[in-house]
Amino acid sequence: MSRTVTAGLDGSPESLAATQWAAQEALRRAVPLRLLRAWSIDEDPRTRVVDPATAREWGARTLAIAERRLRRRHPGLDVETEWVAGDPVEELCGAAEQAELLVLGSRGLGGLAGFFAGSVSLAVLARTRRPVVLVRPHDPLEPEEERTGEVVVGLDVSAAADELLSFGFAAADRYGCGLRVVHRWAVPALYGPDLVGALPLLMTEVAADARRELDEALAPWTEKFPDVAVVRDCRQGRPERDLTELSRDARLVVVGRKVRRARIGTHIGAVTHAVLHHCLAPVAVVPHD
Repeated sequence: MSRTVTAGLDGSPESLAATQWAAQEALRRAVPLRLLRAWSIDEDPRTRVVDPATAREWGARTLAIAERRLRRRHPGLDVETEWVAGDPVEELCGAAEQAELLVLGSRGLGGLAGFFAGSVSLAVLARTRRPVVLVRPHDPLEPEEERTGEVVVGLDVSAAADELLSFGFAAADRYGCGLRVVHRWAVPALYGPDLVGALPLLMTEVAADARRELDEALAPWTEKFPDVAVVRDCRQGRPERDLTELSRDARLVVVGRKVRRARIGTHIGAVTHAVLHHCLAPVAVVPHD
């Protein structure tokens, strides 16, 4: 793995927003930014009627314009560009494996408060074992403006937590902001009239267990990052709904994706899939075993 932040670029407003976010992230990490344009003759209807040389020229021009803009906004940024002919999913997955972070743009859903990741982004997310950040176009923010607020991590304490917490704590530490760890629990279903009276006690016990498990998961990371202020947001509820609401003011939302080796299915998970479609903030998807 090389120490770079890589951004996929196709010239769309979404990918340009991704390159701007990636540039700021590369500066914070003190690593080069790599702009990658992966082209396939079947990917873009505009290029099906032109020869590969012309398509390469278009791609090179897109990269050059983006590079000039980023250097003008961030004079100290080290920018690399690369144009490759091949399947975009394959090329982006390969790039992700060679980078600290892959950043992709996401299409807006018209006037709705949400976005759709797109087939390429979803395919990359499902296959790579490296963190990927999805960025919406800068709306309502101006392109030069950066989101503020907390880093929000959606955590399932029953799953592997170290990868998510490592990413979330390190991000909050770089940004100099607080970290909110969101854990939602549900009460097991009760059946029969004799069990109804036991519900309040059961809820109290489940809540206490959830808080204890969350504290145990956070303990090594609060020790490692003592300067990061942590909010433990642990209660009954639906994580996808609450993460979407919190994203309005968040700097970054971090969610996990369990690595699955089966070839069938999206391999993303219901909560992460919902967050990707509706969050307003950039979303980091961190794979874990």
